[in-house]
Amino acid sequence: MSKVAIVTDSTAYLTDDLVAAYNITVVPLVVIWGTETRFDNVDIGPKEFYERLSKAKTMPSTSQPTNVAFAKVYQKLHAEGYEILTVVISAALSGTIDSATQAKAMVPDAVVEIVDSKLTSVPLAYMALAAARAAKRGASLRECKQIVEEVRNHAQVFFAVDTLEFLHRGGRIGGASRFLGTALNLKPILYLLDGKIEALERIRTSKKAHERLIELVGEKVYGQAPINMMGVVSANAENQARHLLEKIETRFSPREIMVSQLSPVLGTHTGPGTVGVAYVAGVDPELLKLV
Repeated sequence: MSKVAIVTDSTAYLTDDLVAAYNITVVPLVVIWGTETRFDNVDIGPKEFYERLSKAKTMPSTSQPTNVAFAKVYQKLHAEGYEILTVVISAALSGTIDSATQAKAMVPDAVVEIVDSKLTSVPLAYMALAAARAAKRGASLRECKQIVEEVRNHAQVFFAVDTLEFLHRGGRIGGASRFLGTALNLKPILYLLDGKIEALERIRTSKKAHERLIELVGEKVYGQAPINMMGVVSANAENQARHLLEKIETRFSPREIMVSQLSPVLGTHTGPGTVGVAYVAGVDPELLKLV
């Protein structure tokens, strides 16, 4: 029986406990700040990042991992007898999948499958985690890939940003560009469509925008059973995230909850104050048996 190892990237922001428990390898993206290069969630975490961002005169930029970084991971896992499933941030948001694909060609003896999550953050984390749980109970590479694709097809994240300036500056604004120039007190609600950021609505205040996130998720999961997972993600907005989490638990009773911060790489593009609500709903529970 083949062994399967899961590889993802740092924008999933999986906890160290989950990474260790399920043998998940995380390849970090890169934050570039002036002459400094920091590895996402390795050399710089959310707390330090958002504190520094609030005082910075020079804004950071980001970069995908190198193909060499992925190749080293593939070489190591292959030497340990693993087949490898890689699931990474949307190709429309990052070139990470290109690096992973180039690395696969650099290690031709390794068996590597690569999946574009078309999402990031909590949904990406759940894809990696669901596949890793399956691998731990003996699922094949094909079965693990099927699980990732099934979760991806039943997942979404809605998020409210304080300003579109960070997305605009980083070139990730996508369809949300039509909201540029909006009055400062109007908060855009965005989501991902085919991996790209798209604009949905403008809400007058942050509080109402966060309430609308819950309504939107409710509309999407209505009639879908079960609600496999719901998650809340935030960028230096823990109090707001905690409030949303309480509402989610009370209203939806999802089988699993994930709470996360936006990694520094994602925070570079969304800016502080961003809050998002993610869900996975309608996936057969037998496919997602917990280990």
